[in-house]
Amino acid sequence: MRLILALLLVLVAATARADDPAHFTPAQRAEIVAIMRQALKSDPSILRDAVIALQAEESARHAGAAASAIERLGPALTAAPGDPVAGNPHGDVTVVEFYDLRCPYCRRMLPVLDALIHSDPKLRVVYKDIPILGPGSVLGAKAVLAAERQGGYLRMHELLMQGSSQITDASVRSAAQTAGLDWTRLQRDMADPAIEARINANLALAHTLDIDGTPAFVVGKQLLPGALELSELQDAVKAARMH
Repeated sequence: MRLILALLLVLVAATARADDPAHFTPAQRAEIVAIMRQALKSDPSILRDAVIALQAEESARHAGAAASAIERLGPALTAAPGDPVAGNPHGDVTVVEFYDLRCPYCRRMLPVLDALIHSDPKLRVVYKDIPILGPGSVLGAKAVLAAERQGGYLRMHELLMQGSSQITDASVRSAAQTAGLDWTRLQRDMADPAIEARINANLALAHTLDIDGTPAFVVGKQLLPGALELSELQDAVKAARMH
């Protein structure tokens, strides 16, 4: 079975590299296929094991690429001046969240991150707004980043995440008033090109890390896509501390 699995993996790899001069000849390929067909008739689990092995290899490759990108980005990822921060500003581990205010999975993570922060006094959380779900997301991102200039990012973030996912001028104004912010100043700051530049910088970071959806978390050298359980984030933080 191990031999058949190895042949299958080699054949798939060779097919993926058809331009490689060392790939199999048609006769060799046909012989391997015949061996595999016979083996699969007697033990169909071989195919399942091959798929699992290929998935594991692909996952390891992505993890390695992500770790290299995270190391290369360095302070731009975890310590860019003016980035909104929650938790301990001087924490020993930083969790970076790439999120969209309108994303339902990001909204699901709001209480999870709150619990993570309250359970770990040495944790620092950095928010990277990447508005990928349309004009409402862009409007919301500009609003929370402008609110940071009044010390109101976290409150605006919370209010908009807990409100309607249809973010409008009216809902932004309502949230700003609830947060006790200067609405005239907020509007002026939202139009500042520096706010748009920060959003574009966040989007560029997400692209470099090959993030194609929200939320996504960077913890240490790990990139963790999707909504996570509290325990998964805690395990990632623990692993980061060990390194």
